[in-house]
Amino acid sequence: MPLKLFLITALCMLAMGAHAITYEVPQPQDSVVGQEQSYEVSPTGTTTLEYVAAEFQQGLSNMIEANPRVDPIVPYRGTRLIIPSRLILPSSPRNGIVVNSPEMRLYYYHGSKVDVLPIGIGQPGKGTPTDWVTKVERKKAGPTWTPTANTRAEYAAMGEPLPAVVPAGPDNPMGLYALYVGRLYAIHGTNADFGIGLRVSHGCVRLRDDDIRYLFEQVPVGTRVQFINQPIKYTVEANGNIYIEVHQPLSRTVKDFERMEDHSFSFTPRDRQFFANPEIDQDLLARALDERSGRPVLLNPARF
Repeated sequence: MPLKLFLITALCMLAMGAHAITYEVPQPQDSVVGQEQSYEVSPTGTTTLEYVAAEFQQGLSNMIEANPRVDPIVPYRGTRLIIPSRLILPSSPRNGIVVNSPEMRLYYYHGSKVDVLPIGIGQPGKGTPTDWVTKVERKKAGPTWTPTANTRAEYAAMGEPLPAVVPAGPDNPMGLYALYVGRLYAIHGTNADFGIGLRVSHGCVRLRDDDIRYLFEQVPVGTRVQFINQPIKYTVEANGNIYIEVHQPLSRTVKDFERMEDHSFSFTPRDRQFFANPEIDQDLLARALDERSGRPVLLNPARF
């Protein structure tokens, strides 16, 4: 598969709004939330996967993974698209903000709920952190952008010289709001209509306008922020169901990224221990690791 780019449980509730998809956080042993949806491309009009992704609070990569045979630029009229809004919560503390770069999603835990928002992340060589715990240091409406010397040189080489400081406003690449995490990174908006679900930034986390506005209004300074690298998520639910959700792993080098092909996994000891579970159908596991659909796959259906 090239890189080119239902049943809701009693403990899960999916609410779709302008700013996020909000789920009820399940009991600690459970991790599957949400309900998968579908969307039919109009038989009489045209659309793109980016348009549908924005309508259903997904990133472009989420839609491409779930619909690998669909042209992302011009899906055929009448095509029924899968909206991957059913997912497995990451293996991390359910506290504050969790950024899982491979799946291009940000999780914001608050009380008994978790908001899930699609993100864009850093280009290869300018990567978003993948193993880091920090906090929201400060917030700013109308942020300015101070590009680094390397960034200014890069833009100058393309014939697009940058000022030392890009003022706040609709043309600012940081968008209208920013949450600064640690000393070097930010979770911010964008002045582009694309790039959510892609590796496009200079290392920061990028969100659509409504999503960053929502986070800015809801997330207090001091909130815990964790960056993780979990292309493979899995769970053994309290009812005995075993699920896996597989995303394309992050390319490790610019050359890997430019080859536009599947990247190999680096399995952890915890991954291998999970794979060895005797209740897992190994054929289903192998298929899930190969297809990388970004959708929860039941690995022990025979128990029914």
